[in-house]
Amino acid sequence: MNIPKLKHLNSNNFILIAGPCAIEGEEMAFKIAEKILNISNKYKIPFIFKGSFKKANRSRIDSFTGIGDIKALEILSKVSSTFDVPTITDIHEVKDADLAAKYVDVLQIPAFLVRQTDLVVAAAKTGKTVNLKKGQFMSPESMKYAVQKVKDSNNSNVLITDRGTMFGYQDMIVDFRGIPIMKSIAPTILDVTHSLQKPNQTSGVTGGIPEMIETIARAGVVNNIDGLFIETHFDPKNAKSDGANMLDLNQLENLVSNLVEIRKTINKF
Repeated sequence: MNIPKLKHLNSNNFILIAGPCAIEGEEMAFKIAEKILNISNKYKIPFIFKGSFKKANRSRIDSFTGIGDIKALEILSKVSSTFDVPTITDIHEVKDADLAAKYVDVLQIPAFLVRQTDLVVAAAKTGKTVNLKKGQFMSPESMKYAVQKVKDSNNSNVLITDRGTMFGYQDMIVDFRGIPIMKSIAPTILDVTHSLQKPNQTSGVTGGIPEMIETIARAGVVNNIDGLFIETHFDPKNAKSDGANMLDLNQLENLVSNLVEIRKTINKF
């Protein structure tokens, strides 16, 4: 896995992709990044800071979509240079690929867009690591075709992230049978927080069940997931995007501590 600035890869710990859903400003991004970095260094966890530079997939037109593309991308770049950590952001249009690649280390393809060939190929051709979110409507086996698009574009640096499968209109479920299948295709991350979303609410604002975060994360670690994706915020109730399913930043260290102990046990087998 060729990701600049990614430390602690020899620790045998899971990779942690963590940060806020969206970049709301420099101060909040720095506050969250510094806290996660201190935890990741303490427990020797490879850490990638996550933040969306814009939110294109919103139910309502009045939902928060960002503070401005360049402004948010510059904040991500500044987080990377200040804390010496890699960063990841999601892209939604072909033109976003070259733009975001100038500022971040990993480009993420959202789950709803992972079958969009032009978008996947554009991300791959930047040479950056590409993180493919598994579509909520896709089988684990079908992700091999999305991965192959990246590899056929002369880029072998690719990850798969499972973010749950649609279960009815307003629920998500993680099928842990899919983890070994996807791991046989590419390194696989479990998106804990998005797997706990409650989409399609009548209010037009996605709900969630964050009290189940540790349950899903533990199951992922037990099943040898390569990494965990956790959105976190110091004030989830007032976060401008996806606050309903984010982890309170103050709870992150206790969660990580428990998961690291589980990983140590699993590594013995």
